[in-house]
Amino acid sequence: MSGPLELVCPAGTPAALRAAVDAGADTVYLGFRDETNARNFPGLNFSRDELRAGIAYAHAGNCRVFVAVNTYPEAGNAGPWHRAVDDAAALGADALILADIGLLDYCCQNQPDLRRHLSVQASASNPEAIGFYAREFGVRRVVLPRVLTLAEIAELNRAIEVETEVFAFGGLCVMAEGRCTLSSYVTGKSPNNCGVCSPASHAHYEERPEGLVSKLGDFTINVFAEHEARGYPTLCKGHFVAEGEASYLFEEPTSLSVQAMLPEMRAAGVTGLKIEGRQRGKAYVARVVAAFRKAVDAVAADQDIPALDLEDLSEGQQGTTGVYEKAWR
Repeated sequence: MSGPLELVCPAGTPAALRAAVDAGADTVYLGFRDETNARNFPGLNFSRDELRAGIAYAHAGNCRVFVAVNTYPEAGNAGPWHRAVDDAAALGADALILADIGLLDYCCQNQPDLRRHLSVQASASNPEAIGFYAREFGVRRVVLPRVLTLAEIAELNRAIEVETEVFAFGGLCVMAEGRCTLSSYVTGKSPNNCGVCSPASHAHYEERPEGLVSKLGDFTINVFAEHEARGYPTLCKGHFVAEGEASYLFEEPTSLSVQAMLPEMRAAGVTGLKIEGRQRGKAYVARVVAAFRKAVDAVAADQDIPALDLEDLSEGQQGTTGVYEKAWR
């Protein structure tokens, strides 16, 4: 049996960081207020001074801080990304979450003592890929894409020598984990480079006789009946017609929730449970983290997992275990 599951929690703002720490997070993850992180939206993220204060608050609460520098630098303009690496190190971050090979090399050369984690943006999901990053860049942990079954994760952990972190609650992303070409095509804003997927500036809704239509740019993503739960218009959860049949081609508009699988996650050798939600407010963060704190502590004590009662916070008011329990389509 592996050790206790580490609760890795979102901190999109300084207020959310404090809420996560107070609710029992083992670790918070966050980013700078620029294009170097994959949640580059107005009103989110941290200035350098805010990060300094946030790290002090977290460390006082026995909580670690991981800084995501997980987008891909603009060709010929790596300066902002290099500064993010160096500033995170200088401010006392406990680890960097990186995806780009060039940035991994830069961190190795310039901040060799700073722990390096491989972002889900790198989409490394087999022993060969993970072994490469560990061997060449000293990666200590890999955040796994949400396309592996639990059995595949267990098999993977038996074949590698680095820690694994998996998503446990929140939004689902299946379009190459943040590198979605479709979102880039529809909005002109790349999740991969700019850190924005389906930006709110491109999302809108129209009332029509057939129902509420959600759109991203000029593209219709879904048509909702009057009493149907309405999801945010992201392409991976769009309702499309293919081969004459309308269906959710990639994933239904629902949220990941794996609380019932926590003992199996631990037995599979998982180190970290990642709660998604850096775009969420402090009330959401406090409630979800507190619920998962109770669940993780129960698993560590070999007790029954308490009901989390988080359905109302899930997209469509329902949860799914995603691909962890099913074969990929």
